[in-house]
Amino acid sequence: MDASVKPKKKWKLKMPGAFTILFFLTVISVFLTWFIPAGSYSKLAYSHDHLQVTAPSGKKTIYPATQATLDKLHVKIDVDQFKSGAISKPVSVPGTYKRLKQHPMSIYSIFTSMVNGTMQAVDIMIFIFVLGGLIGVVKASGAFESGLSALTKKSKGKEFILVFMVAVLLAFGGTLCGIEEEAVAFYPILAPVFIAMGYDSIVTVGAIFLASSIGTTFSIINPFSVVIASNAAGTQFTQGMMGRIIGFTVAVICLLLYLHWYARKVQKDPSFSYSYEDKEKFDKMWSMDSTEEHDRTFTLKKKIILILFACAFPIMIWGVMAKNWAFPNMAASFLTIAVIIMFLTCFGKKDGLGEYKTTTAFSDGAASLVGVSLIIGLARGINMILSDGYISDTILYASSKVVSHMSGSFFIIVMMLIFFVLGFIVPSSSGLAVLAMPILAPLADTVHIPRYIVVTAYQFGQYAMLFLAPTGLVMATLQMLDMKYSHWVRFVWPVVVFVLVFGGGLLVAEVLMA
Repeated sequence: MDASVKPKKKWKLKMPGAFTILFFLTVISVFLTWFIPAGSYSKLAYSHDHLQVTAPSGKKTIYPATQATLDKLHVKIDVDQFKSGAISKPVSVPGTYKRLKQHPMSIYSIFTSMVNGTMQAVDIMIFIFVLGGLIGVVKASGAFESGLSALTKKSKGKEFILVFMVAVLLAFGGTLCGIEEEAVAFYPILAPVFIAMGYDSIVTVGAIFLASSIGTTFSIINPFSVVIASNAAGTQFTQGMMGRIIGFTVAVICLLLYLHWYARKVQKDPSFSYSYEDKEKFDKMWSMDSTEEHDRTFTLKKKIILILFACAFPIMIWGVMAKNWAFPNMAASFLTIAVIIMFLTCFGKKDGLGEYKTTTAFSDGAASLVGVSLIIGLARGINMILSDGYISDTILYASSKVVSHMSGSFFIIVMMLIFFVLGFIVPSSSGLAVLAMPILAPLADTVHIPRYIVVTAYQFGQYAMLFLAPTGLVMATLQMLDMKYSHWVRFVWPVVVFVLVFGGGLLVAEVLMA
């Protein structure tokens, strides 16, 4: 064989990046609005001591805010849930679906939806920018390198303990208060630690995003999913709680075993990593071995900086759980801590960076997360197209017809799969709850099973999809760590199958025991 003849390279399908995937999904969503029939349910909302129903035609009717009004509208929800603010989004009114004149979105809406979706996500974007700035200042101070050096010496041979603790913490955060988007705050601090311990990007996402999502999937008292869905379904969130506790316990144990198996494999043989081809890029992005020289001495000043930095996270969790903080509140708390650290970093005879370098470190850190912020906005633009094209309610109406003549165990399994599909269309847990529960939960009455089982089916179905759906938080997470979507799917698909199979088994057991 002639040595000068080079062998032909095998063509390999390359998975596009997050922005490209979302762009194509936006185009497909616009395309669907031309072919799926437009339609809408009447929407019920509480405002200024009265109930307002907006018909598909746009006509608005005012009703007194009483239980009798809700009973007349066949909305089986306690009126106090509206008055207290527990249900704040418009609720679909059963039996009011109407076909509308087709409302196809224009080609130009591909681009306007991207802009409008980004504007809708401005609160979380500001939070991410502040987080990036905070990380930038702490990294510039050299506190990360010094602290990480001390940590790796003490944790030698016990590396998985940290993964275990993080996963359990995030799982409880998910099941108790619905920590999802807030979890992005943990990547910049934990990615360098996991790299130093010999792990890869997938372990990082698994311990943070996957663990918090398992918690919300098998939520016990999460106010943004199980509680609001139970209210919208006309049932109490305490019903079925024991089954959810059992499911949560088993699911977290299985997740920890899966993470332990994968983490040990990667630690022993880095080439086993599903994202091994991007290892060098990931390590360069997040490793604390930067090109700048820092004194690795773990001084008192650096310890104070790391303590302040670490305090930001329990403060955030406390604010979400105890004070109902939204993203602007969380951003303000992070910014407060960032400013204090900037003062500490700025001044000092030996290790002071000065005003210019300190503020530049903050702006550079914020700039590094611009891509992550835009991903969140683009994903929301897709949901806006489906809503503005009036096809979301059509898909919901068709789903209700599919299960209307089923019974028993088959009914609840199909219901879970319907929520699996709807999770792609409406990735917001509270949004899907108020949209779908008033329509689908009453169908449980026709097959003589409790409505709380439909709420559980909603949890399992929607969140199994959100492990995968580009319209949810997945793409922002992968963009932050520069991980390929195909690598993530390879790791997470067994978890999706587990949720659907194990969750389906729990649902059937609840139906049989009801």
